[in-house]
Amino acid sequence: MNLFDRFQHGLPYDDFLARYGTDAHRQRWGQVFDQVTLTAAQRQLLASFRREMPVLCLAGAWCGDCARQCPVFAHFAAATPTIRLRFLDRDEHPDVQRELQINGGNRVPVVVFFSEDGYEVARYGERTLSAYRQLVRDQLGLSCPTGILPPGDRLLAEVTQEWLNEFERVQWLLRLSARLRQKHGD
Repeated sequence: MNLFDRFQHGLPYDDFLARYGTDAHRQRWGQVFDQVTLTAAQRQLLASFRREMPVLCLAGAWCGDCARQCPVFAHFAAATPTIRLRFLDRDEHPDVQRELQINGGNRVPVVVFFSEDGYEVARYGERTLSAYRQLVRDQLGLSCPTGILPPGDRLLAEVTQEWLNEFERVQWLLRLSARLRQKHGD
C-alpha cells in the first residue's frame, strides 16, 4: 500500500475535527490544544527545519490518546511551514488501519512521516514512553485512569518533547539524505 497516496486524501487538523468529532470530542481536543505550550527552544528548533515533511496521522476523534497527543502535532505544524500535517479517520480507512497495526492491534494515533517526494521515512505511535510510564504507575497503583481528563502539565510537556524528538529525528534524516541533498544542492 502506498500510504503517501492516502496522505493526499487526509484532512487538516481543524477539518478532521469538524468532520469526525462531536462537540464533546472537539471540546476535549481543544482543552489539550489550549494546554500545549512550546518552549522558546522548541519553537526555535521547529523554525530551523528546512525540508518539507508531509506527516500523516491515523486517528480517531473519539480516542483519548489522540485527544492527548494530536493537538501537539498541530502546534508543531503551526510553528513551521515545513510540516504538512494531515489526518485520516481510523474507522473510515480500515485498509490503512490494518497497514499501521501495532503489535497486531488497531492503535491510534499512528504517525507516518514522508519525504517531500512521497517516500516513507518513519512511523511512530501510539503512545510515547512517558505516557506508558504514567500508565504503568496508574494501572499498578490503586486506581485506573478513565482517559477523560487531559494529562497533567508535566506529562503533557514530556509527551510534547518526546514527539518533538521524533519529528526532529525525521527532519535530520531528511536533511542528511544524499538523494535530497543532491536535489536541493545542499
